[in-house]
Amino acid sequence: MFPALQSLHFHEFKRAEAWIAVALLAVVIRALLRIRQIKPADIAETGNNKDARTSSTASSHSFQMPVPPPYPDWSLETTKPLPYRAFRYGPKYNITMGLRSLAPIEWIELDNHFPKFHAEKAQRLLERGDKCVKTAPDAYPAAMELLQELTDYLPARYPSLYRRTAVGIDNLWSGESLNITEVPLHEDPMAMCARLVQDDLALMLEQPDGQYRLLAGAILLAGFWRLSDKFGMTLPKIHTSGNVPHFKEKLQSGMVKFFQRLRSDTFYARNNYFIQVDDELAWSPSIGGEDEPVVSWGTAEKNKAIEHHFFRSERQTLRRLPKTGAVCFTIRTYFLPIT
Repeated sequence: MFPALQSLHFHEFKRAEAWIAVALLAVVIRALLRIRQIKPADIAETGNNKDARTSSTASSHSFQMPVPPPYPDWSLETTKPLPYRAFRYGPKYNITMGLRSLAPIEWIELDNHFPKFHAEKAQRLLERGDKCVKTAPDAYPAAMELLQELTDYLPARYPSLYRRTAVGIDNLWSGESLNITEVPLHEDPMAMCARLVQDDLALMLEQPDGQYRLLAGAILLAGFWRLSDKFGMTLPKIHTSGNVPHFKEKLQSGMVKFFQRLRSDTFYARNNYFIQVDDELAWSPSIGGEDEPVVSWGTAEKNKAIEHHFFRSERQTLRRLPKTGAVCFTIRTYFLPIT
C-alpha cells in the first residue's frame, strides 16, 4: 500500500477508493470523447498517403452543400469589391500556402464589377474559345457537377441576380437562360460555369498514381498564364513551370499532402498578389503577346512610372466536389492602381 494511504481508517480508505474510481472513469470518458472527435484526415496523419486519400473520398459522398442565405444587402450597383491585401508588414516574411478555412456559404463572391467581368469573359469566349476553356473526357462528370453546384448555389446567395429554373438558371441582369439538362449541352460546361461568376475556374483530378492533374478549366482572366500551357500538368509541375518563388523548398510537400487530405465538407481560401505594369485584366500585354511562345514576368516592360503600376490580387477558394472527388479552384481577381 502507498504510504499516503497507510494511516487511513477503513471508511476513509473506501472514500479514497471511490474517488480514484471516479478519476479513472473520467480519464476513460475523456479518451473516448477524444477518439470520437478525431477526423478521418487526422487519422490519416499516422498512415500512408493511400489512407489519407481513402478517408477523403469516404467523406465526399456524405456531404451536401448547405443552402446559403442571401448575401446581406447585395446590389449589382452598390456592392463594392472587398479590399483584400495579401501581405503584411515585415521584417520577417514567411512563405506559406496562406490557407484559411472558409464557410461554405461564402464560396463565391460577386459585386458591382460583375458586368465588366461578364463582358470580358463573353468576348474572350468568342475570340479565343478552346484556348481558354477545355474539359478532358475524364473530367466531364466533374465539370457537370460544378455546373450543378453553381446552379443551386447562386440563386440562393444572389437572388436579385439569378433565378433557378426547371432546366437550369436565368441571369436576370443579362437575360441569359442556361439549360444544364439538355444533351448535348450548348457549350462546354466549364464555359457555362465561367459565365455565371467573376472567377476563373479549374478542376484537378486525382490519377491512379496519386498525382492531381489539371483536366478541366475556364481560364479567361488570368493575366499572366495560359490554360493551353498548363492543361494536363500535375500540381507541382504547374507551379514549377511558372517559377513560383520558393515552391519546391517551402510549399510543394505541404501542398501535395493538403490535396490528398482535403475533405468535401471543408472549404479553404487564400490570397496572392502581383505587380502589373498595365491595366488589362484578361491578359497583361506588358509581358508580350498572348500567342507569343515565351512570355513571363521577366519580359515585362521596365522603368515605367508609378502611375502605370497596378496591384493585382487573387482570392482563390479550394474545395473537393462531393460526388466526383475533383478539387475545384475558383480564382477571383481584384485589381487596383498602386497609387
